Amino acid sequence: MHAPAYPRPVERLDGFLPIEDHGLIGDGSTCALVGRDGGISWLCLPEFDSPPFLAGILDTDAGGLLEITPLPLVSSTQRYTEDSGVLVTSLLSDHGMLKVTDCMSLRSGANLGEPVPAGRHELLRYAEAVGGDIRVRVSLAPKVGTTFDQLASGWRFDWPVNGTAEVYLWSSVELRPDGRGLSTELTLRAGETLTVSLHWSGRFRLRQRPDARKLIDQTVRAWREWSSGLDCEGSQADLMKRSALTLKLLDHAETGAIMAAATSSLPEWPGSPRNWDYRYTWVRDASFSNYVFRRIGDPSDADVFLAWVLTNVERDGVPHIMYALDGSQPPEEVEDPVLRGYRGSAPVRWGNGAIHQLQHDVYGEIVDIAYQWSNSGQPVDKHLWAALTPIVEAAITSWKTPDSGPWEVRSAGRPFTYSAAMCHVALDRAIQIARKHRLPYPKRRWEAAAREIHDATLRLSWNPERRTFTEQLGGSGGVDAALLSLPIRNVISFNDPRMVSTTQAIAANLDAGNGLLFRYLPQVSPDGLPGGEGAFLLCSFWLVDNLAGQGRLDEAHELYESLCSRANPLGLLPEQIHPDTGEFLGNFPQAFSHVGVLASGLRLLKAQRRNAAHS
Repeated sequence: MHAPAYPRPVERLDGFLPIEDHGLIGDGSTCALVGRDGGISWLCLPEFDSPPFLAGILDTDAGGLLEITPLPLVSSTQRYTEDSGVLVTSLLSDHGMLKVTDCMSLRSGANLGEPVPAGRHELLRYAEAVGGDIRVRVSLAPKVGTTFDQLASGWRFDWPVNGTAEVYLWSSVELRPDGRGLSTELTLRAGETLTVSLHWSGRFRLRQRPDARKLIDQTVRAWREWSSGLDCEGSQADLMKRSALTLKLLDHAETGAIMAAATSSLPEWPGSPRNWDYRYTWVRDASFSNYVFRRIGDPSDADVFLAWVLTNVERDGVPHIMYALDGSQPPEEVEDPVLRGYRGSAPVRWGNGAIHQLQHDVYGEIVDIAYQWSNSGQPVDKHLWAALTPIVEAAITSWKTPDSGPWEVRSAGRPFTYSAAMCHVALDRAIQIARKHRLPYPKRRWEAAAREIHDATLRLSWNPERRTFTEQLGGSGGVDAALLSLPIRNVISFNDPRMVSTTQAIAANLDAGNGLLFRYLPQVSPDGLPGGEGAFLLCSFWLVDNLAGQGRLDEAHELYESLCSRANPLGLLPEQIHPDTGEFLGNFPQAFSHVGVLASGLRLLKAQRRNAAHS
């Protein structure tokens, strides 16, 4: 299990609450970050990839914050209500404790397994004084530039974004304008409560206090109903379930499209310009997420996502590497002219320039999702097959062509080994689908192409002097941690001598210390970007998989436990870790990292059971 929660002083880095001192709430349409200081510093409305209404995590002055906190705040702790997406922050003052419960409320009877909106378009905050008279500050300062006025039923904020014309605030205590926003200070006696709710449905007509406890209870019930069907076992079963819940919080209910992360522009290194908008769906990330969702007992999102992504491919005529939640391409990458960035790490970016890149692994990712669908017992009819075959043909023609690779380098393209290998995956999975469902395909040509791509990828990327596969065809360049995924995708066996020595080369050359790995070294594998970055968590989980696959179970288990211990007390993980300080870096929470918790946990358990059976 991850580290237990206990009260700690709230400390700041350059005036910012550390990334790891946040929890995540959401409703399948959007999400928010709740800080251990009682502030909500991230909320995009009305959907995950909409502009932020609150972005204080990127600028403590201009970004915006919704705050409920005691005065003075001495220490705090956070926990999730068991098996749910409802978060409780306990904030200690000199005179007692303020317990704040946060959620995005769900409809009564909501079924999170259905591909329909479950939320009420409401962020609900419910605070209760425990143990004494507590001085409390309540405030809302939206992102700079947002205007507001008062109605009989609360406050209205002008928010003309993506069909949401207005955002409404209702509070059980009177708030007054204070320049940027609204605020008040009051004393709550033991047992007294206050409620603040933010609505963005466009149909706000609330004139009386909502029954906050009832809404929280029905939200907890919906989450528990969904999580009760999860199959998570092993030494980190609790963290695995929390990782599944986190992935669900990052998942768009209507499409099954999972975001890479909840945020934009949290830096991969303090002060670095390596700041990217991750609030979109990468087909690569979704492929890995689909895999784990099926194996823990929830195939519904995976099924919906396959239909959604193929609809997008048919509409556009080609597959794209990423999509906005409406199925379109994300917007052009722009730099925010106002927000100064987390701890001054500029620029803050919206949109993602990688939309213009070639990444040939997308062909294999899509066909592999269809393969998972087929293996779950679902039919592959002629219409689905007709959508898949052009993707396979594109893999055949593209595998040797330089691209930007899985890490989306912004230097000149190279023939990345991972990309070529995933073109083989497209052919291999398509051939298996065709055989299983007796579908027509150009047997000789496809099977010959599959052999050619597979053999050439392993032969051309192998460097016999260094005894390792390399990041690109031709055997030059550095090692790349993405190579650790080759046996995971069944391109090569875990215990093939070449893969064993490649694993050793990656562990030695990309070592960041304490079991952490860099994904590559920019000074060896140029990516066209200045500055450095932290250790990429998923790569270390891939190392766990390889150690387990090679029969080195004690080493694999030790590394897995070490990685899981890096989760914050809520069980949440970022994209990257600072190898010197252990602080969280990059966007947060990161879907890939939680996929690693689940996939490696499942693989370890399977290997341990197999080993026990043989013993």
